[in-house]
Amino acid sequence: MYTLVRLSCVLAAVPLASIGAAAQTPAPPEQHQHAAAGPEHQHSDDAQMAREGSGTGWLPDLTPMYAIHWQHGPWQLMTHGNAFIQFLHESGDRGDDQLGSINWIMGMARRDLGHGRATFRGMFSAEPWTVGGCGYPDVLASGERCKREKIHDRQHPHDLIMELSAEYDAPLRGSVRWQAYGGPAGEPALGPVAYPHRLSAMPNPVAPIAHHWLDSTHITFGVITGGVYGARWKAEASVFNGREPDERRADFDFGALDSVSGRLWYLPTSNVALQVSAGRLTEAEASEGSGPRLDVSRVTASATYHRTVAENGIWATTIAWGRNEESGHGSNALLIETNLTWLDRDAWFGRFETVGKTSHDLAVAEADTAFTVAKLQGGYTRYFPAWNGLQPGIGGAASVGVVPEGLKRAYGRRANPGFGVFLTLRPGSRSPHP
Repeated sequence: MYTLVRLSCVLAAVPLASIGAAAQTPAPPEQHQHAAAGPEHQHSDDAQMAREGSGTGWLPDLTPMYAIHWQHGPWQLMTHGNAFIQFLHESGDRGDDQLGSINWIMGMARRDLGHGRATFRGMFSAEPWTVGGCGYPDVLASGERCKREKIHDRQHPHDLIMELSAEYDAPLRGSVRWQAYGGPAGEPALGPVAYPHRLSAMPNPVAPIAHHWLDSTHITFGVITGGVYGARWKAEASVFNGREPDERRADFDFGALDSVSGRLWYLPTSNVALQVSAGRLTEAEASEGSGPRLDVSRVTASATYHRTVAENGIWATTIAWGRNEESGHGSNALLIETNLTWLDRDAWFGRFETVGKTSHDLAVAEADTAFTVAKLQGGYTRYFPAWNGLQPGIGGAASVGVVPEGLKRAYGRRANPGFGVFLTLRPGSRSPHP
């Protein structure tokens, strides 16, 4: 395990550190001239980049960018990521302990092309080797399969390749622009910005138990999205492969682009991002035994709010609802998560979720109705001064998962506490451009 954790740190830290050192190096004169030639264009790019979340999703304009930026000729380059070395403990009959590393790193390259601009992204994770077994302990989490069984009370590791995508957007008419996005790995227009990219979840290493009701399609092997957008709104639609990835995390899990989704965004102010979306995921989940895969219909709605507090402080909150319908059964999930970061140093975070999960989701004896489960989590991260563009931190969290009386026998008790301690590393922040 020590070797795996060390590998994760190297994968996350070395590329960022080398880029951070490059970002500290003075640019050649022609690069300074390029940046100075168009300050309004640079401000527009910065504002657009602050808004970008995961895939084609949006965050409020008032979003600090935890990333390292630099210019290379006509190319605007950026890298960001988040890495944890964590020890997690979950109690109860379905709890477990694990030492591992949750991590991801992303790179972006953007330049003007024709009348518009082209963007290329790659996102990767070492979790196939740094998260042991079928995932890390997370009581009441569910989704995907491992070793021919439903994954439950654990969060599966991310795939090695989380995104390989290209995007092009250009003026359409007046202030309206059109956008095309796609690639062998990416994210369709469905759900809120994925939790690893939400500012409200950034200091928290653990995935929500509502993940598969809201944003589980953030790793999709095959997607094409088209949309139009203005200053404060966007309408977009996707065709994609809606099948969940398998347990071989280092390959591509391609399939037919036979799932569809649509999403509307509205940003009424620089503080708020609202979205509603719906999708039909064909053969999304494996059924019990050798039965046919299950189709899932998903509807989501979310609101994200960011507010600056004092100097170098921000309060970020996301409220999201999702509903899945499969095999004639519907279930709902509600998530509320928040993160108050003070002086870019002290981060307090919390999350409350309640989800309707079936006996199939939780791998318990067959029942006619869904079980309403809940989880409450809170924690603190202390970040230290950035070095070469990277900001280390140390933190901890406590949680309690609550099950109804009907699940007490499976979990040992109705309330199952847990805790985690972790080290973390991310890029330092860059002020938002509202």
